[in-house]
Amino acid sequence: MSDYLVIVESPAKAKTIERYLGKKYKVKASMGHVRDLPKSQTGVDPENAFKPKYITIRGKGDVLKELKSAAKKAKKVYLAADPDREGEAIAWHLAYALNIDENSECRVVFNEITKDAIKESFKHPRSIDHDLVDAQQARRILDRLVGYNISPLLWKKIKKGLSAGRVQSVALKLISDREKEIENFKPEEYWSIDAHFQKDDDIFEGAFYGVDGKKQELKSEADVNKITEKLEGKRFSVDKVNKRERKRNPAKPFTTSSLQQEAARKINFRAKKTMMVAQQLYEGIDLGKKAGGTTGLITYMRTDSTRISETAKQEAGSYIEEQYGQNYKGYAKKAKKQEGAQDAHEAIRPTSVTRDPKSLKAVLSRDQFRLYKLIWERFLASQMAPAVMDTMTVHLLNNGVEFRASGSKVKFKGFMKVYVEGTDDKKKDENKFLPDLREGMVVDANDITPNQHFTQPPPRYTEARLVRTMEEQGIGRPSTYAPTLDTIQRRGYVQLDSKRFVPTELGEIVIDVMKEFFPKIIDIGFTAKMEEDLDAIEEGKTEWINVLDDFYGGFKKRLEIAEQEMEKVEIRDEPAGITCENCGHEMVYKMGRYGKFLACSNFPECRNTKPILKKIGVTCPKCKEGNVVERKSKKNRKFYGCDRYPECDFVSWDKPVSRPCPKCGSLLVEKKTKKETRVQCTNCDYKETAQN
Repeated sequence: MSDYLVIVESPAKAKTIERYLGKKYKVKASMGHVRDLPKSQTGVDPENAFKPKYITIRGKGDVLKELKSAAKKAKKVYLAADPDREGEAIAWHLAYALNIDENSECRVVFNEITKDAIKESFKHPRSIDHDLVDAQQARRILDRLVGYNISPLLWKKIKKGLSAGRVQSVALKLISDREKEIENFKPEEYWSIDAHFQKDDDIFEGAFYGVDGKKQELKSEADVNKITEKLEGKRFSVDKVNKRERKRNPAKPFTTSSLQQEAARKINFRAKKTMMVAQQLYEGIDLGKKAGGTTGLITYMRTDSTRISETAKQEAGSYIEEQYGQNYKGYAKKAKKQEGAQDAHEAIRPTSVTRDPKSLKAVLSRDQFRLYKLIWERFLASQMAPAVMDTMTVHLLNNGVEFRASGSKVKFKGFMKVYVEGTDDKKKDENKFLPDLREGMVVDANDITPNQHFTQPPPRYTEARLVRTMEEQGIGRPSTYAPTLDTIQRRGYVQLDSKRFVPTELGEIVIDVMKEFFPKIIDIGFTAKMEEDLDAIEEGKTEWINVLDDFYGGFKKRLEIAEQEMEKVEIRDEPAGITCENCGHEMVYKMGRYGKFLACSNFPECRNTKPILKKIGVTCPKCKEGNVVERKSKKNRKFYGCDRYPECDFVSWDKPVSRPCPKCGSLLVEKKTKKETRVQCTNCDYKETAQN
């Protein structure tokens, strides 16, 4: 019989922790929550101080029975759920179910699953933090009151299966508002003048700046003509040369939000996938007996803190000095606590920087390796010295008309030797060449080219941009970003087009109804204030019942108005312009889980359905009869196939090209990367390249 019972959330880490603690400890998993509000009813009594009705979650009876049996045999039970609000609530529910005194030292928390961290955490057990529990309970009840009161209204008035969540509704509003900005955008004309200058054998680029030392905008072709008419030939004198040294600091180590954004940019991971793979790295990977067996490779991945422990800093400093040299070591930086950050634990970092990605490649899956490499490189770079850039700006004059050329080169790589942060915007060339120019020199303009431009609408949200905006606006917290984005897609409120969110017709209808009847729920400021109130509960500054009281009074009135005044919305099926081959009735467009599809208007008598096929203008290379069409896999990945399927089974992940290979006559396909689109033959070595 074991002396001590330890209960964690996940079975994946139970064996690892048991091995670290030794024979006196038995570690079991609760598999997450064991109690929750019932699914069949709201489960909250607003008239009785918002008393929640908790029940054992269906399917958890056997788990709870096993835990109770093990608890009776143990001298002491430790509750070691995750180190956040949700984990604290799980521990609190377990204490109730297992009859453990929640004020006793029964709670153990750790930020990483390594032998030293686990052993150290058991030296400092504490009682359950009721402020943390209250904050989670307040969030759960708030979301239940919103979801279980508004969703039935949407079912009744719009369509079955809809839902309205407190955070998801604001995320949907952001996407919808951006779409309206794009629709209402009126482009404005503007011009630029570019030039290629030559000094001896060196050619460099410059652009028009202004006249007589003042910056000037070019709004029309007439403005451009005035400038070009003012120029006296193509000889420019170098009026001024500014040279300076600039330092560039590394990015801070990852928080949940920045990890999701960077994983989307650099390794094309969706937020949900990023969190799933990060969970695997946190809970532990079997490194083999010689390397210590199953070990957690990263610290806890739900955090909004950029703080790093002194031990981790020292280890990183030693590693950097050993691998790169003393001059690559960064200076001691204290992370500033961001406004609204819970700062309960550290940033996301490797549990040991000495476990470099290359040494672990054999024991990690491809996805695990790519995410671990990203986390490891970001952390290591954050502890390295700044990069040093030599920058140069040249002012070139011709009869008072000023052009400017700028360039920079890396003088000392510093952290850039390991990692450079990604960006959603077009990257500037860090090594743009400028020749050695001095004041008074004369250079020639080989060509001076006016270019017409039009202002562009704001871009649609990618997952990375939306997560960043939600974080900046204070909407949600680290644990809510990925589930929120997943929910609005599963409900059919938005769809991804070229990796950017577009609201569906259904999404627009839902958000319009929410704007009319529940404006506070989708108000960004109100939602951010609610998050601050939840943080205040966690910090013991306010009572959770008071926060719920303040919210519910106005919400109840809005519900009553909506019940009486909300009109039923009829979503008419859009005619597709073709007839059903089975019964002759008209086919219509329907909205399903994976987007629009074709269905017979004679449903339910006729259940004929078809995917919407987009022809790409290529005859099927296999059967020579059908047309190649764009299709979507169950995982929403684009591929190409013959429209005569199943008679013809031609399929390709790469987009076929309409012309044959000039070398062998076989099929040509497009291969896309971030930098270029390459056309290549599927049979021989023929290739051609075009920049994106």
